[in-house]
Amino acid sequence: MRELVIISGKGGAGKTSIAAAVAAAMTHAVIADCDVDAADLHLLLPPEETAEEVFFSGWEPVVADTCMGCGRCTQWCRFAAITVQSGRAVVDRLTCEGCGVCSDHCPAGAVTLRERRCGKLFVSRTVYGTLVHARLDAGGENSGKLVSAVRKRARELAEAQKARFIIVDGPPGTGCPVIASLAGADAALLVAEPSVSSMHDIERVIRLCRHFQVPAWGCINKSDVHPGVAEKVKNLFEAHRVGLLGTLGYNRAFVDAQLERKPVTVLSEQAREEINTLVKELFHDGKKDR
Repeated sequence: MRELVIISGKGGAGKTSIAAAVAAAMTHAVIADCDVDAADLHLLLPPEETAEEVFFSGWEPVVADTCMGCGRCTQWCRFAAITVQSGRAVVDRLTCEGCGVCSDHCPAGAVTLRERRCGKLFVSRTVYGTLVHARLDAGGENSGKLVSAVRKRARELAEAQKARFIIVDGPPGTGCPVIASLAGADAALLVAEPSVSSMHDIERVIRLCRHFQVPAWGCINKSDVHPGVAEKVKNLFEAHRVGLLGTLGYNRAFVDAQLERKPVTVLSEQAREEINTLVKELFHDGKKDR
């Protein structure tokens, strides 16, 4: 079993579209959507949910009926997350940080802490394999922890199904969710686009992969939009000794595929050939093992 994480360093580079296309081109793979802050892989791989789990992380205060409305908790809360209304303390869940100072300083012991519900994790069936995905609640935090939960569940299912691969659609950027999706993976596919911002962000992702000792390979999407900058992206990969596995030209079928909720390889022969070449380079010529 090998785990491939597809990341881009920024949004809009085509990472999710390519992840869906790679998953559709594979056989016997488990798919994981680790972009839990804005999960959208399910839009391209319409799922049939088979299981769900509530995700808890951090703490939130609960005010009992024994509250005297003294206001001591409001004096200690640095986030103005708790106020006294009609003689009783009321917690604003969106501004509360779960620090517990209100519980520590309540003279009546009326404030206690409980685990905070932050979202849900789903296991679904798709025509291309099992999909593990998640959704944060509004204001939900600790997305890095939820990403780790998604990866753990995907690995468990891959072992149970004797799957050969796990295809992970990673989050954009280089923050905590990206680190949680990348650490311990077998390889990373870095999706870049021919723009200055993409060059800047992909360089940061390369450093991140190197820090976690994850072998990285590059791909340039929409390469013909600006050939001059695409050549600079190619040179950037070469300068950092990141192998360029292939390029994808601009293709309106990517947009049509999103509208029809299908992988782009279903609608476009050009995209299918490009993705198949990419998959062959990734998994069948030994490059991933270097």
